Amino acid sequence: MKERYLRSLRLLSECYHGFEHMSAPDIRKTGLTKAQFDIIATLGNTPGMTFKGLGQKTLITKGTLTGVVDRLETKQLVRRVTSLEDRRNVIVQLTATGERTFERVFDSHIQFCKQPFSGYAEADFVALEETLGILKNRLEAMAAIKTEKKGK
Repeated sequence: MKERYLRSLRLLSECYHGFEHMSAPDIRKTGLTKAQFDIIATLGNTPGMTFKGLGQKTLITKGTLTGVVDRLETKQLVRRVTSLEDRRNVIVQLTATGERTFERVFDSHIQFCKQPFSGYAEADFVALEETLGILKNRLEAMAAIKTEKKGK
């Protein structure tokens, strides 16, 4: 490859896809879709969050998020509540059934997903997180510049 970064980008992408491929069957066993699992896992142990916050934490797009929350609401796993601080905001919260679902599926999935990292030492995690953090910060900086230019 002519551009050096492409090899690293491909490896990063392959790791992401490999992890998704590994974890998807375990999520399907819970009776939830990946997006539904992401929302349940994100809302677990919280008082709930706005759609905007939930979208940022799960990386699910706004249009998709509404439909996923609708389906979770139909399953009686989440509820929508109007924020007391700002009545324009809707908070998505787990119901009691949603809390039980979170408790049933989250820890076992975390244990399952940690398998590929079993040989990692603390220094390995630190190195990986430092490298990925640098890349993430650069990408966020570029996005901020693009947004700034758009606003002018």
